[in-house]
Amino acid sequence: MLDVGRHPNIELMAYSDLVKIEGEVGDFIATIRKKARFVEEDKCTGCGACTEVCPTTVSDLYNEGHAERKAVYSWFAQGIPSTHVLDPDHCRVLTGKRCGVCQKKCEANAINFEQTEKMVNLNVGAIVLATGYDIFDPEKMPEYRYKDLDNVITAMEFERFLSASGPTEGHMDRPSDRLVTAEIALLSKQLKKSRKGLDRFEKKHGLVSLDFYGEYTGKTLDNGESLAKDADKWAGKYDAHLGIDGSLKELEQRAKGFTTAKKLAFIQCVGSRDLRFYPFCSGFCCMHSIKEAIIAHEHDNETRSVIFGMDIRAVGKGFEEYKIRGGKNSHIDYKRSRVAEITRGENGNPVLVYEDTSEQKVKKESFDLVVLATACAPVKNTQAVAKTLGIELDRFGFFKTSPAQPLDTTKEGIFVCGCSHSPMDIPESVAQASSAAARAVQAVMKHKSQKAS
Repeated sequence: MLDVGRHPNIELMAYSDLVKIEGEVGDFIATIRKKARFVEEDKCTGCGACTEVCPTTVSDLYNEGHAERKAVYSWFAQGIPSTHVLDPDHCRVLTGKRCGVCQKKCEANAINFEQTEKMVNLNVGAIVLATGYDIFDPEKMPEYRYKDLDNVITAMEFERFLSASGPTEGHMDRPSDRLVTAEIALLSKQLKKSRKGLDRFEKKHGLVSLDFYGEYTGKTLDNGESLAKDADKWAGKYDAHLGIDGSLKELEQRAKGFTTAKKLAFIQCVGSRDLRFYPFCSGFCCMHSIKEAIIAHEHDNETRSVIFGMDIRAVGKGFEEYKIRGGKNSHIDYKRSRVAEITRGENGNPVLVYEDTSEQKVKKESFDLVVLATACAPVKNTQAVAKTLGIELDRFGFFKTSPAQPLDTTKEGIFVCGCSHSPMDIPESVAQASSAAARAVQAVMKHKSQKAS
């Protein structure tokens, strides 16, 4: 990405949308909307001082909702250009409230609340579509109880858990345990605030809350005029304080038994090879699950993983050897099975109900964490992009090409690569991107030669 940002012949237009395309191969006019960042790209140094002081927190989609970000943020640390953006839906200034603390903190004077979007016209000879993919929403499969069971997550979520820059800093903490930890932090804050309120009553009346409450409930309290006014309120606050303290101690006792996830289950083909959703194989999910299981074992050598699948499709060079090495060295067990259902077990553990085809028996097995290998689906706005470009989609929602020319869309001069074409892994996407670039050059040169003649 850094090489792309620095290349003299590449103009990078991040945070921009394609509005319309006119013309034909060799002479397209592309209208681009450059959205307002409210941060001047040429001034921002990416230091992050604005992020540190921003008072507004928002769910971080890059970390799949398992962490929070600020209303001024960068999508991820290695992003190019190395700049920030203000979230117009959550920034206090942009939603009509008073703030502006980021602008005061920014030494580069890069924050500009008056910035507006710009429309830019580009004259281009060819177009390459590389819009990526979305993951299948596993909530469409209620039998797996995604979102209902905290410890059932997607492979993309687990990828962020394994990352040192992720929400768990690379530790395999269970989501259910993290929720308890967050609740402990919240209750601790509430208890501290409640204690301050009780301290004011104690100082005012010269009584300890415990002694006061005993006399109040025993109806032996010697009410003075001042105490009579505050007695009910004080008792109510102390009663609430006891409730918070009791809940906090209970959760802290639970938290003492928390450990990282040791027993993992990976369920393959969630949404793919399924006539209800996508009948095709997503191609890279098997190897991705094996990779994640191996990395999990590297993080903690006590980790054991079971990969449930109809079969393991290790079709690339060295993939089969990688699969075998994972089984031998990383404690990965491969089970030929289709998981029928996930239920709730003790301590929030997901319990898998499946048929072991080797024994032809239905079994139940409890795991610390279940990872769903979700299908590779077309991005949500693919249809809108196709309409803008005047090209067709195939029956699955990917951009349509022909078997004879797999990179050419239904409109001359517009090409496709990567998961815009169909599900594929990184090496194949990179190879296809090179091919698409070559086809784009061919189209431009052909148009120039025809025009010259």
